[in-house]
Amino acid sequence: MAHADTDLATIPDTVATARRAFDDGRTRPIEWRRRQLDGLLTVLDVGAAELVAALGRDMGKPAPEAHFTDIGTTATDIKHIRKHLAAWMRPRKAKMRMQDRPGKGHILPEPLGVALIIAPWNYPVQLTLGPLAAALAAGNTAVVKPSELVPETSGILARLLREHLDPEAVAVVEGGPEVSTALLDQRFDHIFFTGSTSVGRVVAQAAAKHLTPTVLELGGKSPVIVASDVNLDITAKRLAWGKSLNAGQTCIAPDYVLVDRRHKDALVAGIVAAIEQFYGPDPSTSDDLAKIVNERHAERITKLLADHGGTVACGGAVNPVTRKLAPTVIVDPDPGSALMQEEIFGPVLPILAVDDVDEAVAFINRRPKPLALYVFSNEAHVAEDVAARTSSGGVCVNHVMFHIGPPELPFGGVGDAGHGRYHGQAGFDALSNLKPVYIRPFRPDLSLIYPPYTKLKVKLLTR
Repeated sequence: MAHADTDLATIPDTVATARRAFDDGRTRPIEWRRRQLDGLLTVLDVGAAELVAALGRDMGKPAPEAHFTDIGTTATDIKHIRKHLAAWMRPRKAKMRMQDRPGKGHILPEPLGVALIIAPWNYPVQLTLGPLAAALAAGNTAVVKPSELVPETSGILARLLREHLDPEAVAVVEGGPEVSTALLDQRFDHIFFTGSTSVGRVVAQAAAKHLTPTVLELGGKSPVIVASDVNLDITAKRLAWGKSLNAGQTCIAPDYVLVDRRHKDALVAGIVAAIEQFYGPDPSTSDDLAKIVNERHAERITKLLADHGGTVACGGAVNPVTRKLAPTVIVDPDPGSALMQEEIFGPVLPILAVDDVDEAVAFINRRPKPLALYVFSNEAHVAEDVAARTSSGGVCVNHVMFHIGPPELPFGGVGDAGHGRYHGQAGFDALSNLKPVYIRPFRPDLSLIYPPYTKLKVKLLTR
């Protein structure tokens, strides 16, 4: 089931319909919001088998991996939102200063309006429904643009959303870049984009025309620091897993490793052994390894592997027929090579030796701020020191990617890795206007602030 391209001429009407649905007030009651969240859970329940199969056809994604990363995780997040929605919607008390009394103040979360959600292809279910859940929980209507690069998954997801959500309040628009461009020409009240930094800049420029707020979940090169005091066997397994999950096509995948040079060889050997343990002697034939999404991305990764100046410890070539790439470890590549300058977004892991953690921190701080930063150390103060001396979207210690799981931890980028946060209440707040409300009684009336400004008033007001 491939996607059906949207007629560009219908896009203004689609947005107008979503705006009318917002303006008629239906989205404000908690009952409507809960029904939409229940609809999303129904999509994941009745559509699980279809979606998992589609992910297999689009990306060669193993069924257990699809359930774990796209279905189960997303359902858990939506259930968390539903459980806490009433508390998040309530006015939030604000403490008043002495001079503000006897007035009282609170913060009232209110919906923004119509949200545009442009979703990526790498986790097409999770990264479509997660932002959509935040938008609907906050009381917005939404126009959703799934990725055309995973047509089977996007087509099924579009049908399921149309069947189980308010069809006037949530529109699904399918198609390629021309559809995204046409959508960005419209005025929205919020834009949520997940994708590359280069396209994120285009989205930001389009949003600026209407002064539309955005959450931009981008990417970059997420580094790993491996200190001298780690369990190398477990570290190697966790790095091999994180780099191979979804064939490395994860925005927070470990992009390169900076390891204490005394342990470089042992770490490389451990990662190579873990890859064989996970995927067998020829990982490119393993059913447990996803494939590169399309030929263009396969060619892009092939170019990164052509001139890196390092030593290939395992893997090293994309199968042009299956688009599978055995997880590849490259030791001591040239720091100025394309491999070390561009986001890899594939199962290729460069490993560089450093003298100590200070050298690793300096290396990272010379480069754009990453979406994630990983630290492996048995010493708590080492991880704390790295977190304090670097800037990144998030930090995970002694594992990779697990920091995006807890809904109480907001997820998002910084600098070139994006801006804005979501997951849990952070997503609700990002898609809301947190409106301050101040209420003051008629009595007493402070005449001190009224003209004419006598000498006594000036003296009191300027103290």
